[in-house]
Amino acid sequence: MSRSVRKTPIFGNAYGNSEKQDKRKWNRVFRKFCRKLILKGNEAPIKISAVTDVWDGNKDGKRFRRNVGKKDMRK
Repeated sequence: MSRSVRKTPIFGNAYGNSEKQDKRKWNRVFRKFCRKLILKGNEAPIKISAVTDVWDGNKDGKRFRRNVGKKDMRK
């Protein structure tokens, strides 16, 4: 992919390359929490943010960077 470049200079903060493992963990916790509430007869939450916090992951969001070189814009 010699011509593959980013269109916008937006990069993830902190350490991780991916949040895949974090998302899997959050979804498991959400499903477990919903199952317990349904068994008790309560209504389950609709959004995952009611149970987990997205700021607990490896990457703490994304940020726009200015004056980025060509090497950083490659995929």
